[in-house]
Amino acid sequence: MNFLIFILKTLDLQMTKPEMFGAFHILWLFITLAFTVFFCLLSKKKNEKTTHRVVFYTAILVTVLEIYKQINYTFTAENGSIISDFQWYAFPFQFCSMPMYIGLLYGIIRNERIKNSLLAFLATYGLFAGICVMLYPSTVFIGTIGINIQTMICHGSMVAVGVYLLYSRSVLLHHKTILRAMPVFAIAVGVAAVMNEIAHFSGLLERETFNMFFISPHCEPSLPVYSAVQGVVPFPFCLILYIAGFSGASYLILLIAMLINKISAHFRASEKVKTPV
Repeated sequence: MNFLIFILKTLDLQMTKPEMFGAFHILWLFITLAFTVFFCLLSKKKNEKTTHRVVFYTAILVTVLEIYKQINYTFTAENGSIISDFQWYAFPFQFCSMPMYIGLLYGIIRNERIKNSLLAFLATYGLFAGICVMLYPSTVFIGTIGINIQTMICHGSMVAVGVYLLYSRSVLLHHKTILRAMPVFAIAVGVAAVMNEIAHFSGLLERETFNMFFISPHCEPSLPVYSAVQGVVPFPFCLILYIAGFSGASYLILLIAMLINKISAHFRASEKVKTPV
């Protein structure tokens, strides 16, 4: 028992809550950049096995860290005893949890069309969400060292993997890539909506907070922009707007990647013309 209490207290070591663009935040921006470059260097040996390792092993790492997070949130050591209280608000099925499940699915399924859709999701929706949190992490930082590290690795890996998939051409730099990714996101949103309704009808919301993807019509609106329409527009249309909004932003990520590729190709062609025969 004493050993378990020691482990729980170690997992819950405290720190001053990091500030946006403070030392802790900037450190993890550089770490994310370093791993992004490292993954892109792996693309020189790009093949299906390399992509499988990058996506699947990253998902395993994030899963292990998610298990740590759930243990930390569920168990506390007080007065020489261990208290268990599952925190439903932290149930691991949010938008930024999806790359974990997507990466694990990618590693075990064999259907190529589904695998391509999963990669397309990671390279668009996943990359967009990762960039947003890494640049604006104020809502994810708390006073626990391990949780802050966990969230930075989770969201930083979304950036590193997403950029790798685009840079290595593991997903096509083509408009249809977003069309491949969109059904994956829509299914995830649908599952989250069903889970929110189950929580409502089961009575869970009477004593706990449970708001997957932050779209539950039974909880206080909290997402920017979406919260402005949640209480005005009927819920089914809210879901459509939610999917359309995130799809548009993720499509913009793809368009930027396509533009960068076009500019890069132009410069490579110019260099070849300048090079003497």
